[in-house]
Amino acid sequence: MNIAIIPARIGSKRVKQKNIKIFEGKPLIYYSIKAAKKTKIFDKILVSTDSKKIRDIVLRYGAEVPFLRPKKLSDDYTGTKDVINHSIKWCMKNKIEAKYVCCIYPTAPFINYKNLIKSYKLIKKKKLTSLFLPQNFKAVFLDPFI
Repeated sequence: MNIAIIPARIGSKRVKQKNIKIFEGKPLIYYSIKAAKKTKIFDKILVSTDSKKIRDIVLRYGAEVPFLRPKKLSDDYTGTKDVINHSIKWCMKNKIEAKYVCCIYPTAPFINYKNLIKSYKLIKKKKLTSLFLPQNFKAVFLDPFI
């Protein structure tokens, strides 16, 4: 199973509620969900959030929010790696076996789904355990068992 995880907390300090700010008529996070869906490579698109407001918005666009992220992983000091690891552990605990996990940032309205597909093919072909894409790609692929 391939899983996309989008980390989206509500408490941004610089731009309030940036993940759900409206851009071209849609919340920013919509574009990351849309790109993940368009690839057709993800069996699940999970959003890791601490917010019921974000949860309610992303559910409308076809993502899943099977849990609310704990407050200790929603502060200004918690890194993306910890949030993704928490989501992977949740999947494992709930018997959702991930072959590949892709972290897609929620504030990437210009994300290109074709780059996600290319990256997926590359990580499989080269048998990589992780692949960090350049800034403009806005995603990270990894083997969840590294």
